[in-house]
Amino acid sequence: MKKTLFSLLVVVSASTLAGCQQTQPAASSSAAEGVAPTVPTGAPTETAARTAVAAYVQQQPNAALFQLDSARFMDLDTHWQVMVPRTDWAKRMPNAAAFEVDKQTGRVTALMVK
Repeated sequence: MKKTLFSLLVVVSASTLAGCQQTQPAASSSAAEGVAPTVPTGAPTETAARTAVAAYVQQQPNAALFQLDSARFMDLDTHWQVMVPRTDWAKRMPNAAAFEVDKQTGRVTALMVK
């Protein structure tokens, strides 16, 4: 009796877990990877790139730490590289977070800073 009950419990648990494991939509998985959703018009100008980075930063739990008004933009052919100072990094180097904005899609990617 115990062995049958245990087997039934294992089968029910396995089928329940299999039902819970669903694939996430593409937008959810990209947000988990540190990538912002695509801006429909892309980011061909610095103003559009600034808007895309601002939207990305607002999704972060520590958005208040970024100083978007002091961001520096570099035009690198197919994308923008953006350095955004952070208030909590004031007396350290590097003192800014780095982002890359694809000009074609408007996709924002967080970069590692050394």
